[in-house]
Amino acid sequence: MAGRPSVVFFGSGPVAAACLAKLADWCDIEAVVTKPQPAHHKQVFPVIEVAERLGLRTVYATDRRELDAALAAESFTSRLAILIDYGIIVSQSVIDSFPLGIVNSHFSLLPEWRGADPITFSLLSGQAETGVSLMLLVPAMDEGPLLAQATYALETDTTARQLTEDLIELSDQSLQHIIPLYLDGQIQAADQLSATLPGHQTVSYSRKLTKQDGLLDFSKPASVLEREIRAFQDWPRSRTVIAGKDVVVTAATVIGTDDSSIPESLRTAAVGSCMVMEAADATRLIGITTTDGILAISRLKPAGKGEMDARAFLAGNSLTR
Repeated sequence: MAGRPSVVFFGSGPVAAACLAKLADWCDIEAVVTKPQPAHHKQVFPVIEVAERLGLRTVYATDRRELDAALAAESFTSRLAILIDYGIIVSQSVIDSFPLGIVNSHFSLLPEWRGADPITFSLLSGQAETGVSLMLLVPAMDEGPLLAQATYALETDTTARQLTEDLIELSDQSLQHIIPLYLDGQIQAADQLSATLPGHQTVSYSRKLTKQDGLLDFSKPASVLEREIRAFQDWPRSRTVIAGKDVVVTAATVIGTDDSSIPESLRTAAVGSCMVMEAADATRLIGITTTDGILAISRLKPAGKGEMDARAFLAGNSLTR
């Protein structure tokens, strides 16, 4: 295919803004379809800010009904649209506005983690691999046929912030490769359940998180809580009370109850008990008992203060919960 592809972009959230900025480097963006800026917000929404900075035409819709009306009034020349992090269910009539449909870049290996928050749930599950799926949009929850998938290896210390940044880059690389081929008719979409990568055929669903999800529950195994801390890094953040202070836990590791570094008093203490621990390198940690293992907190952010390591926190606080 000669020249830059022309597309319409659908997106609203921060991930969409980052993807739009990258997309504009190699695509001609005919228009950006996004949610309008609420009157009570002082800061400009990220997608709107990127569109204004790049001088792109913007079409606004707050819900499915408005989107249908807005697209019915438009006459785009682009044969294809790209949708990322949009947040509005798209009807078949909107999809049909484009001869080649709408390509959705979804940040999981579909059919795993369909739904609102695939990045978080990939981390919470403890799986070893995730990735990006390019699918043709259908008016159902992430059930469209696949154009391509790209994999990403999850390390045991991968955080939501790092994973988001890396998947934005992986998504852009995949789109750069696949979109020209699709526009030229060199690839066709295939049924999702039969075309997905081996080992990822199980259908699962993510959901929107609530603030309640961020409360650390020490009746869970330490390994689960450690994954929550990494997954909830930006929202809803992992919260508890230590030394009578409300804190957000930002980094922790798991120590088995048979580890020699664990004080005997903590080894036999009730679930949720706190004690000062010292790692092999003399780093001070805050150990909390769980139903399986010790959650060893290395960094935290007390309410109203900046993030600090456990040693700094312990210098001014006694561990009585």
